Amino acid sequence: MTMIQCISPVDGSVYAERPAMSFEDAKAAIARARKAQKSWAKRPLEERVSLVLKGVARLNEMADEVVTELAWQMGRPIKYGGEFKGFNERSNYVASIAHDALAPLNVEKSDKFERYITREPHGVVFVIAPWNYPYMTAINTVAPALMAGNVVVIKHASQTLLVGERMVRAFVEAGVPEDVFINVFLDHATTSALIADGQFNFINFTGSVEGGRTIERAAAGTFTGVGLELGGKDPGYVMEDADLDAAVDTLMDGATYNSGQCCCGIERIYVNENLYDAFVEKSVAWVSNYKLGNPLDASTTLGPMAHRRFAATVRAQIAEAVAKGAKALVDPKLFPQDDGGAYIAPQVLVDVDHSMSFMNEETFGPAVGIMKVKNDAEALALMNDCKYGLTASLWTKDVKRAARIGDELESGTVFMNRADYLDPALCWTGVKETGRGGSLSVLGFHNLTRPKSYHLRKSV
Repeated sequence: MTMIQCISPVDGSVYAERPAMSFEDAKAAIARARKAQKSWAKRPLEERVSLVLKGVARLNEMADEVVTELAWQMGRPIKYGGEFKGFNERSNYVASIAHDALAPLNVEKSDKFERYITREPHGVVFVIAPWNYPYMTAINTVAPALMAGNVVVIKHASQTLLVGERMVRAFVEAGVPEDVFINVFLDHATTSALIADGQFNFINFTGSVEGGRTIERAAAGTFTGVGLELGGKDPGYVMEDADLDAAVDTLMDGATYNSGQCCCGIERIYVNENLYDAFVEKSVAWVSNYKLGNPLDASTTLGPMAHRRFAATVRAQIAEAVAKGAKALVDPKLFPQDDGGAYIAPQVLVDVDHSMSFMNEETFGPAVGIMKVKNDAEALALMNDCKYGLTASLWTKDVKRAARIGDELESGTVFMNRADYLDPALCWTGVKETGRGGSLSVLGFHNLTRPKSYHLRKSV
């Protein structure tokens, strides 16, 4: 029997393990969910929405357990209290728009014809959720999918092995029928086999680019809808009229919060030459104030990365950049807790360029590179010189200028004077190797349903 393990970054111990389901056992569980879907979809929308919100509320009641589990599983300090703010915000927002988002589109209602388009649930939605924000990324799909009348099968990354189990427990205790929302423990081979066998009607995956390619290859020929949020290398651009202190505070937080393990975290920053020196100086001071340590310690502000191999990638990128001429500005003596393993000090690099993997490959750690630019054209070319495209953060007092630059940016979201945030009223989407599809907003509901057209002629 294959065991799936969560190795805790806190101390390297096996924090949790579960047996992987066999193909046949998983297929039987999915069949039960599919059978439950018809009756779930027939419930009034208001009832489905209410039950989902009750599930969200029940999970909130488990906050103390959830926060501690997250610290052990992926290293986020207990000081930050889990993911409930975003989890609740997203759930409440999609609940507030569910009626309008799923309402029929009426084309004609006359003496002769009724013509309209409805939104039908796909059926069985498979959510493959990541470890970095395991609750918030999951709820992006789980909440609207259930509200729309789908059933949901959830599988979390091994690093956050207990999250899907806890989510399902909370929702079932709140009244969601057991087979409507189920958690599965699967290895990669069984996951691919189930997808290739056409067991799902829609798949949402958040993870690596290579993981996305694996999902697409498995789904090839099944005509299963796939939504993918993959890699990122999100840029910030600080213009000469920016609020310097606000830019430093937000961009450094966006680069290093959660040990830099954020889908839309800031990984590279371009600063107008007039503000460059001051921006760099303030940024190094900002980052140097972190306290790296055990995430279970309430005074810790920067925990370990989720796994020592993730930290090894960050160190390798930094080392390559320094070998090519970059300068690391944060004094390592400030962070004696850096153990060469999962615990890694934050870092700010200058004299970087796009020949370095640190500036063109996803880093996903508490380190950021800063480059000097002369004008918008140079900054725009650098921001677009990337195979990823999730978000971009623009810092200026000129809304029209930001919008003009945004029109040329190859990214799913353009921010002005903010970063590292997901607005549930807007579609969360990416371009290039960041993936395809979109979650949240009205469009998120549309991606989790299919259109069905009615052309009713009243008389011949």
